[in-house]
Amino acid sequence: MNLAMAAIGDLLASGQHRLDRVGIENARREARLLLAAALDRSWGDLVGREEQPVAPETAARFEDFVRRRSRHEPVSRILGRREFWSLDFGLSAATLDPRADSETLIEAVLETVADRDAPLSILDLGCGTGCLLLALLSELPNAKGIGVDLAPLAVATASANAARLGLERRARFRIADWDSGLAGRFDIVVSNPPYIPAAEIATLAPEVVLHDPHLALDGGPDGLAAHRRLARIIPRRLAAGGIAVVEHGDEQGPAAQAIYEAGGLTLRKWRADLGGHWRCLVMARKAAKKTVGKAGTTV
Repeated sequence: MNLAMAAIGDLLASGQHRLDRVGIENARREARLLLAAALDRSWGDLVGREEQPVAPETAARFEDFVRRRSRHEPVSRILGRREFWSLDFGLSAATLDPRADSETLIEAVLETVADRDAPLSILDLGCGTGCLLLALLSELPNAKGIGVDLAPLAVATASANAARLGLERRARFRIADWDSGLAGRFDIVVSNPPYIPAAEIATLAPEVVLHDPHLALDGGPDGLAAHRRLARIIPRRLAAGGIAVVEHGDEQGPAAQAIYEAGGLTLRKWRADLGGHWRCLVMARKAAKKTVGKAGTTV
């Protein structure tokens, strides 16, 4: 295509054709998103403007976007951002691309919190972009929180997202191996840990295999390795009366529940995502057992 003479309609048709040819679903929609980004407009602004000419440098930028998408780089990675809970999050090579399914954790927390104005404390274990903690802070105006991640670049990305969203005064992020170096207990603990069985990672969509960090995907041989660690961590970090909400993979719910219950937590409820799959466990600390002393007093 002659980029010096390209119009919006020409670029959309060319982009759609190239994406269709390599099996990209919703190729027309994705071509429109990429062209809107190249033009720095909303995608709705392109409707009815098919004949409008496009500057050669903008057309070249769109061509680069299409080339990258045809190699199965996700649109969110190309644009460097992803919307989650109606908030805009920057991405990096060290962070997962937040999925809509994980918004289930936010819903589960909010429907459990009795007073959204309370000065709650939140811990996000394996924070990635910070999307879980920051989405919760956006809904809980007097809450504060800490997000931890093993990857320095993920912590830097989460910190930048907090600043972009105006939440940096209530959110802190630190590099740590889970709760290493932390002190105290929290009213809310959330986590989206790695839970893909190691042997299954290679079977995932190329958008995931090639572009999501495997450190954030690999859940060990059975996908439950991180849950076993969290089952030892969460009971010592969860305040009395607090809740923990942890994401798990399809069909992992019963096994994950057993792991956490053995660690000292009790299930309050399961929460399904919009697809009807059980997506997260909502848990609390088990009540301390009462024993009766020799004089019949309760200890």
